[in-house]
Amino acid sequence: MNINFSIEEAATKRYSVRNYQEREIEAEKLELIKSFIDSLENPFGSKINFHYLDSKGMKNEEKLGTYGVIKGAKQYIGTTITLEGQALEALGYEFEALVLYLANLGLGTCWLGGTFDRAGFAEAMKVKEGDIFPIITPYGYPADHKHEIEIEMRKMIQADQRKEWSELFFNENFSSPITKEEAKDMAFALEMVRLGPSASNKQPWRIVLKDGNWHFFEYKEPGYSDRFSYDIQRVDMGIAAAHFDFAVKDKNINGHFEISNAPEVELPENVQYSFSWIRD
Repeated sequence: MNINFSIEEAATKRYSVRNYQEREIEAEKLELIKSFIDSLENPFGSKINFHYLDSKGMKNEEKLGTYGVIKGAKQYIGTTITLEGQALEALGYEFEALVLYLANLGLGTCWLGGTFDRAGFAEAMKVKEGDIFPIITPYGYPADHKHEIEIEMRKMIQADQRKEWSELFFNENFSSPITKEEAKDMAFALEMVRLGPSASNKQPWRIVLKDGNWHFFEYKEPGYSDRFSYDIQRVDMGIAAAHFDFAVKDKNINGHFEISNAPEVELPENVQYSFSWIRD
């Protein structure tokens, strides 16, 4: 996988697009997208399967429901996984890489985890029975205005707001927020994580610097994942890993992820260890 575009530009440009133009995506761009997906990999070792759907001209298009959230979209990409190991984090990592790549191409996307008809899309995308089908996104050219439901949703989840550093990033323990000065050359990577998308903009990632390494923790919003058969916020942790990884590579900082390097720190309520980034 070659991230040959600016993570900062793509992360800044990306937003959840829920209203799309009728304009078709050029064939050359579609080929680039498929090639990029074929190149995707992740540091968590799980296999992610991608599924394409072009609903233009489909006789049963009316069965594909997004509950009024998405307007005008004709093309979608979905993912399936086997629910084992770090598959949810792996999905978040690869899918966010794709979302950033599409933003770099000037195309809009919108992570959909709960607001789509799984049965209808699973049938249309030929998803095998028993596969976990957590996420899809529409993709295409954004319309020049937002529709009414989109405006209300963005207000409801405060889509353009992000938590402060002091709520997300810590030095040695969860009682000591880290400053940009203390983060030194890693401040850019942390800021890219802060700008990342998350389900309902919950921003569940918490990162602690300890003994020179960066340890990722998930704040599990009580009750949030109850309507799913899995912890959907683990996908958000994969998004955080992607933003962090692409940012350190952009700055030529070497390191790698490990999933069993939990530091000895006292955990706040509803916080659990996810994985670590070890500096080489």
